[in-house]
Amino acid sequence: MDIKVRYFANMRDQMGRAEETVSLEGDAVTVEDLWGKVSANRTIPSNVLIAVNMEYTDSSRVLKSGDEVAFFPPVTGG
Repeated sequence: MDIKVRYFANMRDQMGRAEETVSLEGDAVTVEDLWGKVSANRTIPSNVLIAVNMEYTDSSRVLKSGDEVAFFPPVTGG
């Protein structure tokens, strides 16, 4: 399955890219599995926000081909 991955704000700087398309094999692939592939098996930082198809979710969300996953730091404002 192909998943579009987008990184925002300092996540983009940490990952060294703004977006990419990732091919994954298997059934019941989760956001956590995807993160492992794109981050060389690092743990997802606890403060990172995750959205799948523009809907907030957590790392246990099961993905399907064509999904768009976004990782970004908590939003602050003032």
